[in-house]
Amino acid sequence: MNHKTQVGIIGAGPAGLTLALLLKQQGIESVILENRDRHYVESRVRAGLLEQNTVDLLTSLGVADRLHQEGLQHHGVYLSFNGVRHRVPFQELTGGRCITIYGQQEVVKDLIKANLEQSTTILFEATATQITDLETDAPIIHYEQNGEQHTLTCDFVAGCDGYHGIGRKHLPKGTYNEFRIEYPFSWLGILAHAKPSSDELIYAYHERGFALHSLRSETVSRLYLQVANDDHIDNWTDEQIWDELEIRLSDGDDFRLNRGEIFEKGITPMRSFMIDTMQFGRLFLAGDAAHIVPPTGGKGLNLAVADVKLLAEALLEHYETGQDNRLTSYTSDCLRRIWRVQDFSNTMTYLFHKQAPHGSFENQMQQAKFDYIRQSTAMATTIAENYVGLKDI
Repeated sequence: MNHKTQVGIIGAGPAGLTLALLLKQQGIESVILENRDRHYVESRVRAGLLEQNTVDLLTSLGVADRLHQEGLQHHGVYLSFNGVRHRVPFQELTGGRCITIYGQQEVVKDLIKANLEQSTTILFEATATQITDLETDAPIIHYEQNGEQHTLTCDFVAGCDGYHGIGRKHLPKGTYNEFRIEYPFSWLGILAHAKPSSDELIYAYHERGFALHSLRSETVSRLYLQVANDDHIDNWTDEQIWDELEIRLSDGDDFRLNRGEIFEKGITPMRSFMIDTMQFGRLFLAGDAAHIVPPTGGKGLNLAVADVKLLAEALLEHYETGQDNRLTSYTSDCLRRIWRVQDFSNTMTYLFHKQAPHGSFENQMQQAKFDYIRQSTAMATTIAENYVGLKDI
């Protein structure tokens, strides 16, 4: 089958689904190709932290009713170093901005529902295999569905298909530079049926390694431990995980970790990755297709949404005025936020993970940075502004 649309979107994750709604709001039609089935996409557990910008955008799209009902607003974050705990108050330092805890899979469910209600075509189990004619005004996405070959002709292609997708592979070699960091540690993460032990997130440096207390709801906790890159989940019993979390998250006071049934666990390597060109011809990349940040700052989903907001605005300019100024500057416009987020994520990662022996020069430098956050309103404000998401960059 051969069919046409204005914008062909590869990937039904937060980036692709949000882009489709933004375009629909302006009367621009799109078709989304997703290589997985709908159940898989809606069940994929990923991030759970939404910046103020993301919540505002989803609200403006009319897809935030459940988010506002079930999401948990956090107005601060606890930072802990060797048992000394300090709270950074977001609202006080950022003029009332905050974060909201709401699982990415729930965001995706809301976005899929809204897209289908607005008659956006989402083709599940449709695997994009090739993109041709990118330097013409009618690029073609070739895809396979149900064992049959199809083509989608469009004005523009949005590669929202993640790190392993085909979008980035269609950028000609030599047209971009890659930047990457492979961190010397990983995260062992769990989801547990346990009431959260804290009203807000806790980032904790401990001489045994980093720990993070997060949550997904009032009854589900999300927690992480720093482990070696060659560690394996089979090396950890549930009891060992809970015991280690208790040790690393302790503040030497009355903190008690609520335990419960662990229903998901795994080990995730920590890395940063990005390219410095996100477009070629009529192809534009967004989200993980162009950049990955370590989860320490909770920025992955939020950065993807920021990308497609810019892309939607640029496409609107094209269709309304025939001008391509914003499409031409798409990469540079995105990179300002991407580099800022990469820096913040890297800073938080290096600040709270054990990288050198306790008491070493590197460790003392970490201690000094943490102490400065406690002592300086300016430094605490920097953390708060970046954490809730800078409104403009």
